[in-house]
Amino acid sequence: MCCGPRAAGRSLGDALLPRAGGGLQPDAGPGFRAPPAVVRLSAPLAPSPPAPAWSLPAEAARGHVVPGGGAGPRRRGSGMALWERGAGGAAEAGEDATEEPERGLPLLPWDRFSAWLHCVCVVGFDLELGQAVEVIYPPHSKLTDKEKTNICYLSFPDSNSGCLGDTQFCFRFRRSSGRKASLCCFLDHLDRDLPVYLKKDPAYYYGYVYFRQVRDKSLKRGYFQKSLVLISKLPYIHLFRTVLKQIAPEYFEKSEAFLEAVCSDVDRWPPPVPGEVLHLPIMGVVMKLRIPTYRDKPGTTPVVQNMHQLWELVLLGEPLVVMAPSPAESSETVLALVSCISPLKYCSDFRPYFTIHDSEFKEYTTRTQAPPSVILGVTNPFFAKTLQHWPHIIRIGDMKLPGDVPKQVKVKKLKNLKTLDSKPGVYTSYKPYLNKDEEIVKQLQKGVQQKRPTEAQSAILRRYFLELTESFIIPLERYVASLMPLQKCISPWKSPPQLRHFSQDDFMKTLEKAGPQLTSGLKGDWIGLYRHFLKSPNFDGWFRSRQKEMTQKLEALHLEALCNENLVFWSQKHTEVETVDLVLKLKNKLLQADREHLPVKTDTLKKLQTHIRDIILALPDDLQDILLKTGTA
Repeated sequence: MCCGPRAAGRSLGDALLPRAGGGLQPDAGPGFRAPPAVVRLSAPLAPSPPAPAWSLPAEAARGHVVPGGGAGPRRRGSGMALWERGAGGAAEAGEDATEEPERGLPLLPWDRFSAWLHCVCVVGFDLELGQAVEVIYPPHSKLTDKEKTNICYLSFPDSNSGCLGDTQFCFRFRRSSGRKASLCCFLDHLDRDLPVYLKKDPAYYYGYVYFRQVRDKSLKRGYFQKSLVLISKLPYIHLFRTVLKQIAPEYFEKSEAFLEAVCSDVDRWPPPVPGEVLHLPIMGVVMKLRIPTYRDKPGTTPVVQNMHQLWELVLLGEPLVVMAPSPAESSETVLALVSCISPLKYCSDFRPYFTIHDSEFKEYTTRTQAPPSVILGVTNPFFAKTLQHWPHIIRIGDMKLPGDVPKQVKVKKLKNLKTLDSKPGVYTSYKPYLNKDEEIVKQLQKGVQQKRPTEAQSAILRRYFLELTESFIIPLERYVASLMPLQKCISPWKSPPQLRHFSQDDFMKTLEKAGPQLTSGLKGDWIGLYRHFLKSPNFDGWFRSRQKEMTQKLEALHLEALCNENLVFWSQKHTEVETVDLVLKLKNKLLQADREHLPVKTDTLKKLQTHIRDIILALPDDLQDILLKTGTA
């Protein structure tokens, strides 16, 4: 198989990324211009970060939440859209951002800020200490020493001698264990309405970096070196990249007072509600943003060019390392790889930019055990030797001149190499299960001959990989849905029935008549691919998610069954002890529905509350007093 590590006029990282949403768009224009220019922001991929240090109170936030993903027009494509306006729009956005929640509870300082960012850091270079965190804002932000160390080393390019000027990239790092979780689940509640590539992972933070290195004879080292870093749990990669483009150059001129003003602006932003059009004021301009929901029609999810073999490797959660010349190319490529299996969520770890100073360096580079299921992006040549034992390596070369055709680079067999050479390409001994799709290759070659725009070529590939992933996952969805008990099996007087066990043999039997051949013409060993996938972290994560959804659905159906019973009549036929036990169980059901956000209609919950109250009022006065003071009834 051949893989092209370079695309016309761009690095591989650029080639992997879509032009219009659903993923990172590395060069989406020169940032902010005079109104009414439009900038399209793609909502990045799937990894998910940690809970905020301070979050919006659940009660306070509900005034902004629209059930089912919010209002706002449904659009084709799942990308974030961002428009700029002049400073005259700031008042309007400010009014949106400071609107009192419907419950009338005031927001605390920095509640709105923490819904988007954990903190902002400035990392500089000290001659004695090396890289050091100079500023953390807001000042009360909590970072452990381990987290600060990771931020320090990941905020500078590994080898910055060739990085004169401004460089942007992002990284992802593990959150320190033992950190307290958010006091509310408001943002977790919003997560339900997001597509998989925008969901948070509570175990990780993202760092969005704007690094500047310029000559300065007044400094001992002869260079000014500093990074402005946004730390967030949200994987909104292109949003924060665009924010940094707007604020970082001015920050380097005006320093901390400007940074304080930026953070105050972010603290005026409304909650990140999917599906709603949000107005985000930032230093004199207002960004108009819509975060996609999972209900948005697909069509703009991230794509990988000439990467069918890597699609399989990412799908199967195989260890992958991307060796790139810069942190920007490294992070863009890793993020694109993670996204190429959308709408399936990539469930293993991934590090857009990884250095020898990372706290997991020893864990991920040890030779005493097989490489873990992780995708690493690196720039230090040291990794060429340290990670040579990894089974799958991508090397990214220099960019070609604009208009060139992506060059096909043959896959190198790792077992035949003593050392990795410096040529770009994919180094692996992996043999794909599926045959190469000649039709898509011909279609793209024809597009090159006809000088079809890069955006159009990318859109064709985007759709191709989306449909390929959907063809792969539909048989699994169909089989797992069959594990759901029938509604007639749900009795209000018994615990909800359990899901049937997933049987690999039973699933494989369904593929003969209801396999991927119904929606895909691609030939190959689909059975072998499924067997491998069922052992992967991606299957485990996907199945756990579906299991949780179906279990919650069973709980919701059980609640509805209870509501349809005459519970007062039942209580009259039973002892007081049995009636009290029923009331306590019903109250626990209500608490569970609220805590787990069960898919239950509001009318059903109100009806159940009425049942509880009616049952209690039929009891003796002393029991009424006790039961009315406990729980929600």
